[in-house]
Amino acid sequence: MKKFAYLILIFIVIFTFIILVFKKDYGYDLTPSLNEEPLKTPYEKVAGYKNVTINNIDYLQTLLPIGKFKGSFTTSILGEPKTFNPYNANDATSAELSEIMYDGLTQTNPTNGSVIPKLAKSFEVLPDKKTYIIHLRKGIKWSDGVKITADDVYFTYNTIIFGGFGDGSAKDVMTIDGQMPKIEKIDDYTVKFTTPKPFAPFLRNLSTPIVPKHIFEKATNKGREYFLTYQGIDTKPSSLVVSGPFKLVEYLPSQRVVYQRNPNYYLINTKNEKLPYLDKLVMLIVGDMNNQTLKFESGAIDMLTINASLLDRYRELRKHNNFELYNLGPSTNTTFIVFNLNNRKNKDGKYYVNPIKQKWFQDKNFRSAIDWAIDRDDLILNIFSGLAQPLYTAEPVNSLFINQKIAKGHAKNLDYAKKLLKKSGFYYKNNQLYDKYNNKVEFELLTNAGNTQREATGVSIKQDLERLGIKVNFKAIEFNSLINKTLNSLDYDCIIIALTSNILEPNAGYNVWTSKGALHLFNKRTQNDLKNSDKPYPFELKLDEIFKKGALELNFEKRKEIYNEYQEIIANENPMVYLYAPLNINAIRNKVKNIYPTEFGGLIYNIASIYIDD
Repeated sequence: MKKFAYLILIFIVIFTFIILVFKKDYGYDLTPSLNEEPLKTPYEKVAGYKNVTINNIDYLQTLLPIGKFKGSFTTSILGEPKTFNPYNANDATSAELSEIMYDGLTQTNPTNGSVIPKLAKSFEVLPDKKTYIIHLRKGIKWSDGVKITADDVYFTYNTIIFGGFGDGSAKDVMTIDGQMPKIEKIDDYTVKFTTPKPFAPFLRNLSTPIVPKHIFEKATNKGREYFLTYQGIDTKPSSLVVSGPFKLVEYLPSQRVVYQRNPNYYLINTKNEKLPYLDKLVMLIVGDMNNQTLKFESGAIDMLTINASLLDRYRELRKHNNFELYNLGPSTNTTFIVFNLNNRKNKDGKYYVNPIKQKWFQDKNFRSAIDWAIDRDDLILNIFSGLAQPLYTAEPVNSLFINQKIAKGHAKNLDYAKKLLKKSGFYYKNNQLYDKYNNKVEFELLTNAGNTQREATGVSIKQDLERLGIKVNFKAIEFNSLINKTLNSLDYDCIIIALTSNILEPNAGYNVWTSKGALHLFNKRTQNDLKNSDKPYPFELKLDEIFKKGALELNFEKRKEIYNEYQEIIANENPMVYLYAPLNINAIRNKVKNIYPTEFGGLIYNIASIYIDD
C-alpha cells in the first residue's frame, strides 16, 4: 500500500514538472508578464533642439542622429476623420491628422515636460506674469511658400480662438476668469499677449495650431456656421496649406490617408539639411483592432499598439521578426462611462433624454450604485490580461496632479450598491430593478464599433449591471455616429468612451469639466442652451469655481490641492464612472530609426526626425 502511495506521489511530481515546463503548449500561461525581458521602456534622455539662423531664416535644429532621406512610414487609424480643419477637430482621428499638418507656437519638451518654443523662436514672460512676448522664427514659410508671420498668429488667436469659431475647445482653455487674453502685433515677427491675471497654463496653451490667415480668412468672413463646414473631408487635399512636417495628398474613405513631405518645413538636422526624412506618411483606415493586428503581422503597417492579451505572443514573434516592443507606461487615455444628465429640450421641444431615465441618471445614488457594481479587476484580468490599472479618478494614473486618496478606489460591492439604490426608492421584483414610480430600469449603453477592448468592456458591464437587476441594451456603433450623439444630437443614455488627458496640466480638461465647456459630455450645452437661462447642477458650479481658481494659482503645491478637490467631486458625484488605464505597449519595425520614446512624448512624437533604414 505504501509502495502504491509512493508511486502516486512520484506521478504527481512528474506531472507537475511536465505542466511547469510545457505549460505554454498546454495553454496554461495565457496571462503575459512584464517581468520577462527584454521589453524596452522609454529613454530617460533624448537629444534636444537649438535655434540656428541660416541666410536670415530661423530654423529649429534637432540634435538627434543623422538619418537617411526617402522612404515611407505606414501606421493606422481606427476611425474615419470628420474634418481637416484643426478648429473643428473634436474627435481623436481628426485631431491626430491635424497635429501632423499644423504646428503651434510652443511644444512640450519630450524629456522633462517643460514648455519650449516651436513656431516661436523664443518667448519672454515679463515680471508682472501677465505679459508674454513671443518672437517668431523669421523667414519660415507655409507649404505654399507664403511666409509665416505675426499676422497669422494674430488672426488665429484674435479672430478664430477668441472670436469663438469652430468647436470652442481652444477658447475654453484660454478663458481666464471669464475673460480672453489680449493679443497685439508688435512687428511682423513679434506678438504680445496680455492676460487679465497671472495664468499658470498660458505658455502650454500656446501649443494650439496656428493657421494661415491668407487661407482661413475667406472662411471666417463668411461666418461661424460656414466655418463649421470649412475644410471638411471632401476638401481637395492640394488646397490645404500647412506648417507641419507633412501635407495631405490623398484621402480615400475607408482606405487610407496619405501625406507627403512638406519641403518648406523649418526643422533641420545637424548637417543643416531640411527635414522630414520621410517622403511619405501613410495611415491605413483599418476599422477595428483585429484588422489592425492582422495588418501589422502581414507587414502592411510599421507600428502597432499591442493588445495586452497578445503580449506573450508578440514576445515570441519578435524572436523571428523585425520589430521591437516598447512599454510606455500607463496610457494617458482615461476610459469611462458617461451618463447623459441633460434635462433640457432640443429645438423641437423634445427632451434629449427620456424623462423617466432623466430621473435615474440625475440621481447620485443611482450613478454611484453603478460605480460600485462594476468589477474593474475582472475587466483588467479578462480584457487586458492584468496589464492595466483600475481607474477611479478623472486624472490619469501618471498625472502630476493625481489625488492619491481617490486613486486608491474601492472594490466591487453589490450589497452596498443595492443599499444606495434603496435610499432613492428603487426596489426589486423578480430580480428586476424598478424605480419608485414602478418603471422597470432599462437603458442603452453605447460605444464605438471596432474598438474590441471597449466592446468587451460593454459586454462585461452589461453582465455586472444585470446582477444589480438592471437591463442594459449594449450596442457598438460607428465611431462618427457615436461622436455625433455625444456632442451634437445628445440623444443617448450612457456611453463608454475615452479622452486623452494631459498629465502635466489639469486645465487642459477645462472644456470637459466647466459647465459651458465644448466637451462637457455629461451635460453638454448647445449654442441655443448657452443663449438661454440655464441653471447648472450645484456640483457643476463648484467645478467652474475650481477650474477658475486652479488656473490662476501659480504655486504647484497649492494648485495640486485645488485639483485634488475636483477629483473628489467627480468621484463623489460620478457623472462619469472611470474604469481603467491599460499599459501602453507598442511594437515598431526595426527599420524605423530615431525612435526615442518618452513618458511625455510617446513613441513617434519626433516624426520629422524618423527615417527608414532597410
